[in-house]
Amino acid sequence: MSTYLHKLIARGEHQQQDFKYCINDSKKIAKSLVAFANTDGGRLLIGVKDNGKIAGISSDEEYYMIESAAKIYSKPAIDFTTRQWKVEGKTVLEIGIEPGEEKPYFARDENGKWLAYIRVADENFLTHRIQIEAWKKQKSSKGICFTYSDDERFLINYLQNYPYVSFSKFMRLAEITRKKATEILSNFVVIDIIRIHTGEEGTLFSLNEDFDRNELDKFS
Repeated sequence: MSTYLHKLIARGEHQQQDFKYCINDSKKIAKSLVAFANTDGGRLLIGVKDNGKIAGISSDEEYYMIESAAKIYSKPAIDFTTRQWKVEGKTVLEIGIEPGEEKPYFARDENGKWLAYIRVADENFLTHRIQIEAWKKQKSSKGICFTYSDDERFLINYLQNYPYVSFSKFMRLAEITRKKATEILSNFVVIDIIRIHTGEEGTLFSLNEDFDRNELDKFS
């Protein structure tokens, strides 16, 4: 068992794995749980330092703080699994999170505000409004009301000449309202014409490489 845990730790932190030295704030942990649930799922190894050194947990308090993070400070509540590893006389708590089926998931911050996060590489980022809107549309039984007007055509033309566009730049160049830009981008995300890229520099949008312009032109 210790060999298995050491192999996990050797992989370092990545999109589906995060290390936590200890837990002293359920709200901060809720952010990580939500990010995993909104992305590809993953695991928290509690009692492991950022450098991979095993510190161990000191009590059962960590489990109860995880439970609070998942059930009280996450919305919807998040299911999780637990395993305990005994290594070098120390205990490491493994928390498993499956990809969520009720996206978007939100975490409550210290000001009582509910925010959504996603996991990108080894970091958690705030989820862009377009992704949240796309998730809501995917869950809706009404589907989407899709049009292919000059505004939609402008976006496609732009992204066929430039690799990315930001939300604010699209809104400014197309001379449309925030509401209209949100509708267009979220619709295109739902039907997989537009891809979302989030990182340190913010969120950008690009065309799906498999996009077929001829198919979309049929809606004209």
